[in-house]
Amino acid sequence: MKTVHFSGKRKTTIAKATLREGKGRISVNNKPLETLTPEIFKIKIMEPLTLAGDVVKQVDINIDVKGGGINGRAEAARLAIAKSLAAYSPQLREIFLNYDRHLLIADVRQREARKPNMHGNARGKVQKSYR
Repeated sequence: MKTVHFSGKRKTTIAKATLREGKGRISVNNKPLETLTPEIFKIKIMEPLTLAGDVVKQVDINIDVKGGGINGRAEAARLAIAKSLAAYSPQLREIFLNYDRHLLIADVRQREARKPNMHGNARGKVQKSYR
C-alpha cells in the first residue's frame, strides 16, 4: 500500500495532500470535493484530476488547507494534488508540465508589505498640490 504526502503553497495558504490507494474519493478539509463552493474553485482543483484520467479512480486523496483566501486555497490544493499524483504515477509529470507549469512548480509571489504613511499600500503615494 503506497502512501504519498505532499504540500502546496500559494501566498499565505498551505495545503497538505495525503494520497492513498483506494476507490477514488477526494476530500478537502474532510468534506467531499463535490460539496465545495463556489463552482469555479472546484473546477480549478479538479484540473489535475481530469488530466490524470484513470489513475484517480485507484487512489483516495485527502487535502488539509489552512490560511489565505479562497483563490489561494484552490491554487494550493491544486498544486498539492498534482505533486502527489506525479509522485504516485511518474508518467503524469510530463503531462502536467506540458499542460500548465504551475501544476508542479509553486508560484512564490507574495503581497508586498504595506509601508508607513502610504494609506495601506506598499507604493501608494498620493499626489499633492499646494496651488
